[in-house]
Amino acid sequence: MRNIFRNNWRPFAFTLAVGMLSAAAPACASSSTWPASGKPITIVAPFSAGSGADGLVRRLAQQVNKETGVPVIVENKPGASTTIGADAVARAKPDGYTLLYTYVLTHAQNPHLFKKLPYDAFKDFTPILKVVDSATILAVNKDAPFDSMQALIEYARQHPGELNYGSYNVGSTAHLNSEILLRNTGIDAVHIPYKGSADALIGLLAGDIHFGFVDTATAVNQARAGKLKLFGTATDKRLAVLPDLPTLAEQGIEGLDIVGWQAIFAPGNVPDELAEQIAGVFRHALSDPEIVKSFESQGVQVSGAGPKEFASIVRRDYEHWGQIIKALDLKLDQ
Repeated sequence: MRNIFRNNWRPFAFTLAVGMLSAAAPACASSSTWPASGKPITIVAPFSAGSGADGLVRRLAQQVNKETGVPVIVENKPGASTTIGADAVARAKPDGYTLLYTYVLTHAQNPHLFKKLPYDAFKDFTPILKVVDSATILAVNKDAPFDSMQALIEYARQHPGELNYGSYNVGSTAHLNSEILLRNTGIDAVHIPYKGSADALIGLLAGDIHFGFVDTATAVNQARAGKLKLFGTATDKRLAVLPDLPTLAEQGIEGLDIVGWQAIFAPGNVPDELAEQIAGVFRHALSDPEIVKSFESQGVQVSGAGPKEFASIVRRDYEHWGQIIKALDLKLDQ
């Protein structure tokens, strides 16, 4: 079973320099373009307030408000593996004033995990902008009785069934990555799903769970505070923000060199011209040097891939995660 999870592809490295991002003039330069003056933009975030992704989208929303003068509201709609928030946007008017800020789970993983979804990942959404490339890091409670990845594996083998791990949703990247880890190391651990990443973090910090995959921003901040131990990144190369932390692949654990993303979608059937205008506004905000500095300090890499290029990325990741989930034989609605 070990080799079926080996990841033979490498994520397409799409990182725009600040100068290239700045070269795209803000779409609000003309009064005839999006957004209209005074008309609020609502960004639905299908995850808990206080999570790493929540902090990023709120910072980006503030910058768009600053640059356009238009109110930008972030509305958290967590639950059901992001499907509640995603469905709300899928049903919204395709005028660009209701958007979805989500991660790879919604469009690349959920369609393979659920036989029935309230939305179609492709027909009901228009890809707008890949905001950042993101990753997960294997984090461990600071008081756990092991201090390295190999020590965790050895402990689990000597104490079968004793360990548990948490995730922020059944079927989330944190859950899938943990299942790959268990299969490819031959160890056992009990899955404890939480309602969101903030709750999962509380459980990890409190010692209710022994380990889990967390987003880079959370991992970096909690490790700097001495509250978590970090054992490895689920990436194809080391993160610039944590240069001394080896990848899990470097430690002999295959199949966990997968880079994810956080991105903006609009409802389906948004005209191409409008999609490009929305992308231009957010891309310009994303080019702000303080935004770039803030985001990269949290371990995410600013992207900026627009509608057409991002659509190809979504399709690629949809197919890739489909292969992994099939190999895991994991379904969430039997």
